[in-house]
Amino acid sequence: MADGRREPGALESEIMTVLQHAGEALSTAEVRQRLGGELAYTTVVTILSRMHDKGLLVRTKAGRAFRYAPVSDEPGLAAHRMHQVLNGRSDRDTVLIRFVETLSDEDERRVRELLEGR
Repeated sequence: MADGRREPGALESEIMTVLQHAGEALSTAEVRQRLGGELAYTTVVTILSRMHDKGLLVRTKAGRAFRYAPVSDEPGLAAHRMHQVLNGRSDRDTVLIRFVETLSDEDERRVRELLEGR
């Protein structure tokens, strides 16, 4: 963005990348440092807490703070996001139809194979 702000969801994505590449649960301070240390500590705490509330992260108590780790790998998180879009939608069929209509022929073939249990 022109004013130096990130696009919506960009910080979550950056944090998720940091956590996925860490190979271990990280504290807020460690996440902040791996992001470059420019963000306010409270900003990182807020984003980590929101990601935990969305079910994207697990957290464990470490002293007075928490350590965070992703609940799944990248494909699992993508599937989780897709599921969240469908949850609570009264027009689930329409959303699914529109999704399938936008698939390439190869992706549609692959989905059919997966659904048939191949």
